[in-house]
Amino acid sequence: MQAVSTTEELQELRREWGSAGDHIALIPTMGNLHRGHLSLVKLAREHAEKVIVSIFVNPTQFGDGEDFDDYPRTLDRDKRQLIRAGVDMLYVPAAETLYPFGVDNATSVTVPALSSSFCGEFRPGHFEGVSSVVTRLFGLVRPDVAVFGQKDYQQQLIIRRMTEDLSLRIRIVTGQTIREDDGLALSSRNQYLTDEERSVAPALYQTLQEIGTALQAGERNFGELEAEATASLKKAGFKPEYVSIRRAENLAVPDRDCDELVVLAAGDLGAARLIDNIVVTV
Repeated sequence: MQAVSTTEELQELRREWGSAGDHIALIPTMGNLHRGHLSLVKLAREHAEKVIVSIFVNPTQFGDGEDFDDYPRTLDRDKRQLIRAGVDMLYVPAAETLYPFGVDNATSVTVPALSSSFCGEFRPGHFEGVSSVVTRLFGLVRPDVAVFGQKDYQQQLIIRRMTEDLSLRIRIVTGQTIREDDGLALSSRNQYLTDEERSVAPALYQTLQEIGTALQAGERNFGELEAEATASLKKAGFKPEYVSIRRAENLAVPDRDCDELVVLAAGDLGAARLIDNIVVTV
């Protein structure tokens, strides 16, 4: 595996691979890698001959009072995992590379139709930071394919919309959510949970499954299902931000005839903010 940090090193390898006719897949991450990230590497290999993983803890997607300073940075361990996974390049750009005029003076990219609701409502500016840094990575790496995880469902929809709207000619591939045996979606922030909170955390996925079962059984009182799920999460110990049933394709409010839905939820459990979703075909 080649580990590079400069634009010159990146572009030299990019030219070499392009000349050989290799397709390139990019997996943008903030590091602290787990099995979920590594599953994306395997998926990327199905779509490209060369796989690049980037690691950059992006300051513009963290709001005031969030965990930017405390976000776990485990670069040496991440490198070992990526070598074992057969990644071709690890790209670790400096902040000055991605934000040459400084974070406060940086050009931003906004996807307004999808960014203001759900996580966008509770984390103002978050998705603007995500879409801006991903655009910068796309410009530097120029991948043919980019791979994201379904756990961040709203995020991958925003990246799809942004890529299409800006005619970036990059195919977006979404990998399934990887879970612990008890259903908890893997996340770097799970390590913030105490032992007691960890035992409660699977209730988030269980609640989503209960909604999914009801939808497949023909229930269409979406508001009632959302309210019941919110109350259930509060009883379990969560501080829910939202539980919502939406159209899977665009997060619009569904009608009774919609045949593919996504159920999204987010909430605080102790120091951890957990998000999850399931896609339901009805």
